Amino acid sequence: MPVIKILNEMSKEKNIQQQVDADKKKESTSILEKIRRRTGLLVGIVGLALVIFILESLLGSGASIFGGNDQMSIGSIHGKNIDRNDFLAKVENQLNIIRQQKQSNDIDDATRGQVLDYVWQQYVSDMVIKPQYAKVGITVGEDEVYERVVVHPVPTISQRLTDQKTGKIYEQLAAADGSLDPAKFRQFVQNATGDQEMFVKQMEEDVKNMRYAEKYAALIRKGLYTTTAEAKEGFKAQNNKISFNYVIKRFDSVSDSTVKVTDADIQKYYNDHTYLFLNTETTRKIEYVSFDVLPSPSDIDTLSKQAFRIAQMFKENKSLKEDSAFIAAESENGTVNIQDMTKKTMIVRDSSIYTAAPGTVFGPYNEGAYFKIYKLEAVNSIADSARVRHILVAINDPQTQQPKRSLAGAKKSADSLLALIKDKKVSFDTLVKTYSDDGGSKTNGGDYGWFDENKGFVEPFKNAGLMGTKGNISVVETQFGYHIIEVLDLSKTKHNTYKVAQIFKMIAPSDETNQSIFAQANQFAGENNTGELFDKAVDAKKLTKRIGDNIKESDRQLPALDNAKELVRWVYTAKKGDVNIFTFADKHVVAKLAGIKNKGVLPLEDVMDEVKTLAIKDKKAQTFLAEFNAKAGASKDVNDIATKLGLEVKKQENLPLASHNVEGLGHDDVIMGTANGTKAGTTSKAIEGDNGVFVLNVISITETPVPADLKMQKMQMDQATGGRADYEVFGALKELANIEDHKSRVE
Repeated sequence: MPVIKILNEMSKEKNIQQQVDADKKKESTSILEKIRRRTGLLVGIVGLALVIFILESLLGSGASIFGGNDQMSIGSIHGKNIDRNDFLAKVENQLNIIRQQKQSNDIDDATRGQVLDYVWQQYVSDMVIKPQYAKVGITVGEDEVYERVVVHPVPTISQRLTDQKTGKIYEQLAAADGSLDPAKFRQFVQNATGDQEMFVKQMEEDVKNMRYAEKYAALIRKGLYTTTAEAKEGFKAQNNKISFNYVIKRFDSVSDSTVKVTDADIQKYYNDHTYLFLNTETTRKIEYVSFDVLPSPSDIDTLSKQAFRIAQMFKENKSLKEDSAFIAAESENGTVNIQDMTKKTMIVRDSSIYTAAPGTVFGPYNEGAYFKIYKLEAVNSIADSARVRHILVAINDPQTQQPKRSLAGAKKSADSLLALIKDKKVSFDTLVKTYSDDGGSKTNGGDYGWFDENKGFVEPFKNAGLMGTKGNISVVETQFGYHIIEVLDLSKTKHNTYKVAQIFKMIAPSDETNQSIFAQANQFAGENNTGELFDKAVDAKKLTKRIGDNIKESDRQLPALDNAKELVRWVYTAKKGDVNIFTFADKHVVAKLAGIKNKGVLPLEDVMDEVKTLAIKDKKAQTFLAEFNAKAGASKDVNDIATKLGLEVKKQENLPLASHNVEGLGHDDVIMGTANGTKAGTTSKAIEGDNGVFVLNVISITETPVPADLKMQKMQMDQATGGRADYEVFGALKELANIEDHKSRVE
């Protein structure tokens, strides 16, 4: 059958099949439409089914309603796309855990970014790392996980149980000294339900993965060892010394401008050395100018007057309660900062604070970023150290962490216990054992031993001891409830502490100043909206052009540019030479996309300057080699060679064989490699090195006897190899996985 006829028949069959497919779609759509009309209850379900039907049809044919399958993916690993919706669902699960943990629905950008990274690393772990564990038969038992999560928690567990706002362990899990209370945490794990159970399971999964990684890394390290022959060579490289003379014609002795290379030379060098221009990761480069938003003299004058007004009002307050409310109203971000200081930790610059009366106000002081105002609230004489014991009447059950009693109820109980102790109806020791809610000190009779003001106890607890008197018993309120505290002993020495309240007002530019600077930046961006105009304007106005290079799609911060994700997103959608304006907290930036480096071998046009420089260097090397051979011929005397070429003989003495640097020349692996491979008393041929063309003569090699016992040498080399293996193996696995990371597209 003629080819044309075959093609016609195939075309007919294809048209028939397409018509059948179209009829099927039409029929399916018609059926769905009838169902939709008959019942309102199924509208949502049918609509969803219709969307799935259409998507399956489109995806099955390789099409996409978004213009490409990439829109439904946030990256790929081993060539497999990571589904966007699946990824976002996992992100939302993690965010829900954090919301439960924080007891707040507010998620800041930094936290969301950390969660995105965490979920992405889970994919990498599941698809790249974990399969390796299965291949070598590594397992992690439940007892191992329990040991590292509950019995002896690893540091990451404490980090997960730390309140991000306070930097301290959550109150319901903390001991009196602020550390993680093992008994409370064990009870929390045993009683966890719902979101708390999910939180615990996530910690267990993380620790389990960590344990897998530790075992895998250990297995790799155990598989790497130093042979006796390697140890001997390593010892020689470190301890043997080499002396040699050399003559070199340096590449920088001839100006690049005098060496002519043609387009053909550049193209040939590029073709012969493409491996030098292999880009392992997609990056971008920007050039930008920054219009910094700084307070104007008028702004500073206005803020100074406000600070003096606040200082005067601060003086008029009569109580610490009034001061606290005033500080919250006037200080930056409502922060109330009242703390006890010593002469060593004092932050007020005026030494008269040590003799001033309580209530004295100091400042305002211009301290760069802030105007600061200080008030001496009180002066206290405290013991250098103290020892107390206590009974805790907690407001939360230490086992379940559920509310146990009200604060008022806890106060009433504590007062009753104090009365029993003072009336000697019940001993302190008995009440500690039978009533105290603090399991951490219960076995020690409520005694936490000696402590000073640097101990991590909560302030009221510390002060009850350090500011108390020996034998005194009192009721003290803390965030945990009420404590009946007895001062067992005090140091004989005391010192003063100074309670200082602080108000700080940021010296920030006004809205008018910010708008004025933005207008300047916006005008510059509008008038210079191409790469060529941008470059000319920067030169003409003598502006400082900054560079941001090797920008990855996942970057959120750039040098000097915090929270730069909008800029990063733009550079991955813009064309080379595009110009745009971006606003940051303290500046407005006009940026030009200066370079695009995609993964793979970079095009010649993107590396033209580098290739040209290397091609010039290569031409110099060929010229110098020819000059050496023509003028010095087969001479083996470096002094004779130097004379014939008009160069100077240089001498290098007692250089370790393992060295990479030559004195007066710098880093040159070729010279050192040649010296190591040349016998004493012989001369090398002319060779192209890192810094020029050279000839060298080895004078002598001083050898240190190799010890019979090489255990120490082997151990040192094993440690060096093992340390690299920990990260190089995982890096190699990730590289082989050909990972494409586009998760920043969903931020």
